[in-house]
Amino acid sequence: MQVITQDIYDKKCATRQLIEMMSEKWVPGLIYALSTGPQRPGVLAKRLEGISKKMLTQSLRNLEDWGVVERIVYDVVPPHVEYRLTTDGERFIEPLSLLHSWALENRDEIADVFQRRRDAKTATT
Repeated sequence: MQVITQDIYDKKCATRQLIEMMSEKWVPGLIYALSTGPQRPGVLAKRLEGISKKMLTQSLRNLEDWGVVERIVYDVVPPHVEYRLTTDGERFIEPLSLLHSWALENRDEIADVFQRRRDAKTATT
C-alpha cells in the first residue's frame, strides 16, 4: 500500500483538488461517457440516467472551467452543441478505467456493503 506523503488538507494539494473535482456526483460519469468521443447534451443525459438538465449543465460548466471538457458550438440552425474531453481531460480516462475495473472485480463485496447499510437503516427506523 502506498502512503500519502502530501498534506491532503492543504488547499494547494493536488490530491485534494482532484478529490474535490471527482467527488461531484456526475463528473466521473461524464468524463467516462465523453471518453468515447464528442457528444451532445441530450445523449449525455440519456447515458447518465437520473441526471437533471440543471445538473448536467452545471457539471459540464464546471468541467469546462477546470479545462477538462471543451464546448463546441456549431453555427447551424437549429444550434448544435457538443462536448468533448480536452487533452487534459483525456488524462482522467486511465484512472477512471482502473476504478471501473476494480468495481467490476469487487461488485459482490460492494453490493454486500450497500445491502448491510440499507439493512442497518431499516432496522433503526
